[in-house]
Amino acid sequence: MNSSLRLFVSQYLGVVAATLAPVILMAFLSIPFSLGGHPGDVRLAASTAAQHMT
Repeated sequence: MNSSLRLFVSQYLGVVAATLAPVILMAFLSIPFSLGGHPGDVRLAASTAAQHMT
């Protein structure tokens, strides 16, 4: 492989990895936070005492 092509590919993959890392990190941190837990985890049953009595 040509040395300039090898340099281009390594720089390109570095940019792709540096771009995808924050996106993946935010997805794995914000989705469970917005769902109130990890997908697939068992949720606690909602309390019936908090319902309106009309």
